[in-house]
Amino acid sequence: MRISVRHETTYRFDPPRARVIQSHRLTPSAHAGQKPLSWEVRVDGALFGSGFTDGAGDLVRTMTLDGPVSEMLIEVTGEVDTTDTVGVLRGHREIVSPRVYLRRTRMTAPGVALTALSDRLGAPATALQHAHDMAGLVAESVIYTPGATDQGMTASEVLELGHGVCQDHAQVLIALARMRETPARYVHGYLFADADGSAHEASHAWAELWVEDLGWVGFDPANRCCPDDRYIRVGSGLDALDAAPIRGISLGGGTETMDIAVSVAASQQ
Repeated sequence: MRISVRHETTYRFDPPRARVIQSHRLTPSAHAGQKPLSWEVRVDGALFGSGFTDGAGDLVRTMTLDGPVSEMLIEVTGEVDTTDTVGVLRGHREIVSPRVYLRRTRMTAPGVALTALSDRLGAPATALQHAHDMAGLVAESVIYTPGATDQGMTASEVLELGHGVCQDHAQVLIALARMRETPARYVHGYLFADADGSAHEASHAWAELWVEDLGWVGFDPANRCCPDDRYIRVGSGLDALDAAPIRGISLGGGTETMDIAVSVAASQQ
């Protein structure tokens, strides 16, 4: 499938900032499941540093915008050819050991609800089946409910609430997998359509679990599936905070607001 993306993030600062410095993880890498045909990240008046590939195989680039900055628009546009690899991440170059992703973070720390969820899992027939069982259990335990949570909620808090969005599904699955000694990481990107075929108008998130003899395998509990050719993978991390596509600082105090608009469409082949 050929997928086109337009992603606009608008920051507004009051009072204006003297300078804004950001690290962007906004560009998809090439692997067996996707081939970027064109991709551009643009900010009027900004200076971009040389990009680099981090240890996890994700593309990172720094940006500096001198002020006064009262409003800043980050425009991401591109087109990607995607291939269904049944969720298996193949041909993605990285040097970080999978065992790094056993590390627990504040967002994925164990709790009473997570322990109870883990106790519901039986002995797995295979490592792959165990991963599918965990993803299915998370999908059953957290009802997809837009607006029910905020970005700061931990996996344990979300599970106790029983409602959440794709970020929450991913972090609960990551926390559960690590409790079961399975390396797991958070992935952000784009989704052309939901499982029922309806348009998906926002960035998307899912989890990847390390399965022996297969490597990293993606699981999307929010849509009860593994990523296929509807997905564009952009970046990863230990949790949603670590994998944030935009991180940065600004010089000056005051209020900061952010608006996001995303459109994902199938392009003509």
